[in-house]
Amino acid sequence: MKDTLQTIQERISANIYDQSRELSEAEIRELIKDATQSPSSFNMQNWRFIAVTDPDKKRKLQALAYGQQKVAMASATFIVLGDLQGYKKLPEIGQRSVRAGILEEKIVNGWKDMAEKMYGDNAQMQRDEAIRSGSLAAMTLMLAARARGLATGPMIGFDPEGVKREFNISDRYVPVMLVTVGYADAGKNWLRKPRLTPEEVLLYNDGGGFEK
Repeated sequence: MKDTLQTIQERISANIYDQSRELSEAEIRELIKDATQSPSSFNMQNWRFIAVTDPDKKRKLQALAYGQQKVAMASATFIVLGDLQGYKKLPEIGQRSVRAGILEEKIVNGWKDMAEKMYGDNAQMQRDEAIRSGSLAAMTLMLAARARGLATGPMIGFDPEGVKREFNISDRYVPVMLVTVGYADAGKNWLRKPRLTPEEVLLYNDGGGFEK
């Protein structure tokens, strides 16, 4: 396993994968176990994942991703979903923390009431929170994969409604992104592209210095 900073600094978005190497179901489950360590509002954990490994299913997903070859080349392509109604699971999820002795019952009940007020009748907040949580989990998934020697590629170039139809996803869930995961084909991917410097992206205490 690589250390955290090395993992962050080495990660690239891969486009070309070694198609001769697969990921086992056990390896995929370990990656998702890592991804679920991500934070979420009220700990509602409103992310879900579909691992697409079957070659025919990957080709169908590739077609819905405007033909991008990495979807079919990768060992697995994950459909990362956000649960628009994740707040409804808070009573069940909160009880796990109560039983573990981490939270008191009254705190869990307070969170449930607050979440219902925040999200219950607010479709925009539901969608924002689903995408926030799904994005955090996707990033954790990518870093976990890199730490295990794998390459990844996050993607927003796909037909979300088509993906929902093809993979029987209900309207309760919003497709946040696709993440390809596998073994990079050595020497065939771009090197890590330069990043903006801290001086270009960081201000202290006031946002007035950014471009208007």
